[in-house]
Amino acid sequence: MTQIVKSELAKKVIVPLLVLSLLAAMVGVMAKNNYVRAEEVPGLPTFDIPALSSEHQASSLPNVIVVATGGTLAGKARNDDPTNFQNYAAGTFKMEDLVAQLPRKDKIADVSTFQFGNKGSGGYTIKELYDLSLAVDAALEIYDSAVVTTGTDTMEEIAYFLDLTVRSEKPVVVTGAMRPWDVIGTDGPANLYQAIKVAGSGKTKWFGTVVMLNDVIYAAREVTKTNSHRNDTFDAPMFGALGYVDDPAVRIYRATARAAKAGTAEWASPFDLKTISKDSLPIVEIVYSYQEAGGGAIRGLVADGAKGIVTAGTGAGGISSQLGTARTAAIRDNGVVFVSTTRTGSGSIYDSGNGSVIGGDNLNAAHARMMLLLSLAFTNDVSKIRSWFTTFGTQDVEISVDENTVMKTTVEELIEEPIVEPDVTEPVVVEPTPTTEAPAATDAPTAEPTVEATPETAPVTP
Repeated sequence: MTQIVKSELAKKVIVPLLVLSLLAAMVGVMAKNNYVRAEEVPGLPTFDIPALSSEHQASSLPNVIVVATGGTLAGKARNDDPTNFQNYAAGTFKMEDLVAQLPRKDKIADVSTFQFGNKGSGGYTIKELYDLSLAVDAALEIYDSAVVTTGTDTMEEIAYFLDLTVRSEKPVVVTGAMRPWDVIGTDGPANLYQAIKVAGSGKTKWFGTVVMLNDVIYAAREVTKTNSHRNDTFDAPMFGALGYVDDPAVRIYRATARAAKAGTAEWASPFDLKTISKDSLPIVEIVYSYQEAGGGAIRGLVADGAKGIVTAGTGAGGISSQLGTARTAAIRDNGVVFVSTTRTGSGSIYDSGNGSVIGGDNLNAAHARMMLLLSLAFTNDVSKIRSWFTTFGTQDVEISVDENTVMKTTVEELIEEPIVEPDVTEPVVVEPTPTTEAPAATDAPTAEPTVEATPETAPVTP
């Protein structure tokens, strides 16, 4: 009897403990699968952002800080030869010295500088971009706006990373140069001056990050480098410029979809870097499709630890059969998330709404990679990543006409909210009966009317 009682007591104690342990394990798995790694965040980096001087505090001019990373703009021609347009050392001059050389800054802004780094844009790691974004936000806690100088090789990627992660609504203007600072005809001083003018104008507040070179302002999401050497290399193929910088003024002629959300919760990016560690940033790669492309690129990148892959497909995002087979295996066996884009340079790839292949809309492959990389840093839930791509990543326009009327523009919204035609009874229209009867149809062939030839000089008789 005593043995039976002990056995029953053991069951009453052990079974609940087992259930609690199982529940704890399940919660742990769920937290791992849908995580924001706040508990893993170490001490965030700090930056020696210069304080506003008393002179600048008393000035009526806007306070602009230039956050410098190097690039061609800070480049020095080899052998001190001012005709070495392509032979130079990027990231040589300090930004403090370059800004000091700009004439008549007093017309546009009070300018300070912060030297984040000094090298070519392609030399920066994603972890360093994490730090750069936090440095820009730290600077914007003090200054009215920021200019970020970078090399042009990967400027569009750096600019879009900042666009996706900077939390402040204040203007962020990315600029650079196609020719080093000390050659004849350099575009560096003018680009730097004009970028400071754009930032100081405040006209791109709430626009997110913009890119300004050659007097043209572009949205970071839309811009791309189109030529290896020309000064007008940057363009936004599907959308064009946001505005222009001329001597008397900064003109903005087009607002972004994000700017239309100014002051709302929808404006903010979902990617707050202060909530994750830089070690959370995953490996995400790009695969280019072409005639009979093999699947080895995908298999190799997965073997190297890629958690996400962007495909730059032919036409509307198509990839070869071998790439398709490798993609299917990567999804099935390794849980890799794919984003489909086009190699054509412009055009939209629409999302199917399911599966582990997400449509990249009109993001180019380089931009889509940044979006996917940040998404995977915050979650591995494909449905959540898809929702970010189709909202914050797509940035299509929704115009509120008044509080009761909203113009929907997305395909999904149109499908979810089908247009219901009003039930209107159309009037019956009775056609008048012709007074002459049509000839009866017959199987017999009808002779063609004889037409006599008319000389070309004869008048046309109706």
